[in-house]
Amino acid sequence: MYIYPDNLKSKATLWLWELRDIGIIGIGCLISVFALSRLGWLPPIVLTAVYAFLSIRFEDVSILDFIRYAVAFFFGKQQTYEWRA
Repeated sequence: MYIYPDNLKSKATLWLWELRDIGIIGIGCLISVFALSRLGWLPPIVLTAVYAFLSIRFEDVSILDFIRYAVAFFFGKQQTYEWRA
C-alpha cells in the first residue's frame, strides 16, 4: 500500500520504509540470493537484513537515526547545564 505523505515536502513511504530504502533492500536481496545460491556465502543476507531493520521509519525517524541521536547524547556531545536562581 502506497501512503502519500501528508506533508508534500516529506519523502514518500511504502509500509515502514522510504521508497529509496525499498529499492536498496530489493537489490540487496537479489545479490544476497545470488551469493548464497552460487557461492554459499551468507554475509550479504545478514547485511541486507540488518539494513532493512535499521532503515525502518516511525514518524520520519529511522531506527538508525535514533541510535545516532542516542550515541551523540550519551557519548558524543558534551551536555551543558545552566543553573539559574
